[in-house]
Amino acid sequence: MTLTSETGELEVMKLAGAVTSALECAMTTDEKVILLGEDIADPIGGVFKITKGLSTKFGSHRVRATPISEQAIAGTAIGLSMVGYRPVAEIMFFDFMTVAMDQIINHAAKMRYMSGGATPAPITVRTTVGGSRFGAQHAQMLEAWFMHTPGIKVVMPSGPRDAKGLLTSCIFDDDPCLFIEHMGLNFSVSEEVPVEHFQVPLGKANTLRTGSDVTIVTYGSMVGPCLAAHGTLAGADISCEIIDLRTLYPLDLETIFESVTKTRRVLVVHEATQFCGPGAEISSQIHEQLFGELLAPVLRLGAEYTPVPFSPALSGYPTHDKIVAAVLSAVRP
Repeated sequence: MTLTSETGELEVMKLAGAVTSALECAMTTDEKVILLGEDIADPIGGVFKITKGLSTKFGSHRVRATPISEQAIAGTAIGLSMVGYRPVAEIMFFDFMTVAMDQIINHAAKMRYMSGGATPAPITVRTTVGGSRFGAQHAQMLEAWFMHTPGIKVVMPSGPRDAKGLLTSCIFDDDPCLFIEHMGLNFSVSEEVPVEHFQVPLGKANTLRTGSDVTIVTYGSMVGPCLAAHGTLAGADISCEIIDLRTLYPLDLETIFESVTKTRRVLVVHEATQFCGPGAEISSQIHEQLFGELLAPVLRLGAEYTPVPFSPALSGYPTHDKIVAAVLSAVRP
């Protein structure tokens, strides 16, 4: 389905399709954009079919199917970036980033600093997370590790439009970016997305709902449950402001502080473990800057501190009911 608007042609896409569109537009715009990853070339087109058709269109020299070696994928991407390319490296599951941590943390994230700004590393690392049915080694949310590492930007979209715009911004950024796709969102959410090249700025959160009683800060897969809880809480005469971070680093503290100054209560919700998760830093920043303004302590809601179980029934993730209960505890203790 194709639509038009004042900003150009729009097409209804799912998140997976929006990622494909971003890659295709970037490769059309700049011949230095190259894709690398396991099984990403046709006929397979990647385990989630994100790159299907791209090697046929752009050639196998620009869509390179690699050996099963995350170290080699990341290392090759870094080398390409040093000679003028903008590689997009796919690491199939977020868990497998651990195998490539040396290349990404000790090399890509440090090159600009160690070269006095002479050697940027314009690489984008795409990876997928989510889905407890894949078990403890294929579903971990490890974004806090990378937020903790200076030199790399961390991005996680919650919908198709942001997925295309944010990925495009990552590809054309001169520093390394980690772009996290949630498999639970890949084929479940549809939105109107610009067909042509367009970008969403990194480091700018999106206020999805305005409210006066409590601010809910979230991102990625938890945006949906938070929006659903917003409706339930509105029925209880509680007004929630919902912020979708979109970029975890750089973190848009200005938008968070502006909202919290108004509502004076906060709940941070994420799928990562609550202990030492991204919410810990967000909570600390709010307490340090706005402690005298708060009507209640900042609350955090994340996954239980346990390996991801195979059974979804045991996942321990935040749910609609848990979000509603947490907000009620803050507003009506």
